[in-house]
Amino acid sequence: MTGRDVVQACYGTYALLALAAIALPTCALLAVTPGLQRRRGIARRASKLFFTAIGSRVRIEGSAIEPHYPCVVVANHSSYLDGIILTAALPAGFTYLIKQQMTHVPIVGFILRRLGSAFVDRGNAKDRHRIARTLVGQARKGEALGFFPEGMFDESPGLKPFQLGAFSAAARARLPIVPVVIYGARHKLPAGRLLASPGPLRVRICDAVHATDEPSARTLMRLARRAMLAHLGEPDLAPPEESQDA
Repeated sequence: MTGRDVVQACYGTYALLALAAIALPTCALLAVTPGLQRRRGIARRASKLFFTAIGSRVRIEGSAIEPHYPCVVVANHSSYLDGIILTAALPAGFTYLIKQQMTHVPIVGFILRRLGSAFVDRGNAKDRHRIARTLVGQARKGEALGFFPEGMFDESPGLKPFQLGAFSAAARARLPIVPVVIYGARHKLPAGRLLASPGPLRVRICDAVHATDEPSARTLMRLARRAMLAHLGEPDLAPPEESQDA
């Protein structure tokens, strides 16, 4: 084992202990705190504290998101850290769409439920349609929504094909789409790894994509994807018809 390996192992162990030390009292606070917005505020402060504690305070670049609020945020997905990163970087009012399997993860599942997350079984078409109707209803009421439209991640760099759910909700509710690019998460904690590596984290908030008088979910998807690829610095892994204009 090289000296670099030792440093990385020590850092990763420290980051895991820091996460547990912050997550456990946060979980207890969320259990007793009334009001969804209060609980989301607690989660945001805890997320910021975690990244500060491990020396990777999230740096935010680009446009301000508040002028477009409420909106639908779509972000690239490359690590289990992505949800915590967005929680730290964005205002506390977002409802995030999370895969159903996360409800079975100890502590994490409880926290996500207390934060009002929406859960979907991506392998079940009926459940996807159910959650789509729910999210459209929330969007029409003016709630801000957060999505990882790739739906999955792995070690390989690149922006994977998008699912239409986020863009359909934005089109039907006539809410702006705000593309967000997360940098550094894949290096810091890639798929298949338990211990994080040292390294910076950044979030770029791109210019909002506004629905037209006759909004098309696929048009919104192409425009958002184009904006993300312009900043991401990773290859486009979608079929040509998803990235090009109709």
